[in-house]
Amino acid sequence: MNRDIKISVRGLNLYYGSFQALKNISMDIRRGEITALIGPSGCGKSTFLKTLNRMCDLADNVRVTGSIRLDGCEILGDIDVTALRKRVGMVFQKPNPFPMSIYDNVAFGPRVQGIKKKPVLDEIVEECLKAAALWDEVRDRLHKSALGISGGQQQRLCIARALATRPEVLLMDEPTSALDPVSTLKIEELCTRLKKDYTIVIVTHNMQQAKRISDRTAFFLLGELVEYGTTKKVFSMPDDERTRLYISGRFG
Repeated sequence: MNRDIKISVRGLNLYYGSFQALKNISMDIRRGEITALIGPSGCGKSTFLKTLNRMCDLADNVRVTGSIRLDGCEILGDIDVTALRKRVGMVFQKPNPFPMSIYDNVAFGPRVQGIKKKPVLDEIVEECLKAAALWDEVRDRLHKSALGISGGQQQRLCIARALATRPEVLLMDEPTSALDPVSTLKIEELCTRLKKDYTIVIVTHNMQQAKRISDRTAFFLLGELVEYGTTKKVFSMPDDERTRLYISGRFG
């Protein structure tokens, strides 16, 4: 097994009833890198992202075939999905803090895992808020409602909440699409810092964002993986004409 490969996908197909949303996807996601998934709306990139921690299981009438290996272990079989989602965390498009305090949002996952001692929880909350570049902004209002902070701060709080369960992989589904440019920049800078400790897979509609922060880029179209390679190559010398047309803004 190649130690550089965190997630290996082979021959992945996903069906919603009779509709095939993903068609024979094969790709390797490398450890400690940011992989961007790009493509027009409805092309399968968010669906693919959700297969990586079995969130796709939550939809009705879903059938998945093929193989997804996390550190060499198959995740599509009969496994503990809760344990998988602890290892592969997710941040969604719209900030979705729980209607509770900032502190309790971050402490939620560790408490579910059985951590009850306040000094331990205090340490986790501080560490994760610092990792999400939010500690200095909220340290004096940890016990105020998370719904009272800005959208950009809420999204960083959701990242801190995801980090609190000690994941190895962070999945991000358009995490900046609802944010202003300043908040977007903060999330991008955060992603660049976090890749030292996490493998990150991000869905984005923003071509410039993919160019700025990702190491590798995958271009999806109509459920197919058209092209996958280093971001520099995909954007400067794509192999497929459809990739060139998409990144130059001709369609999508």
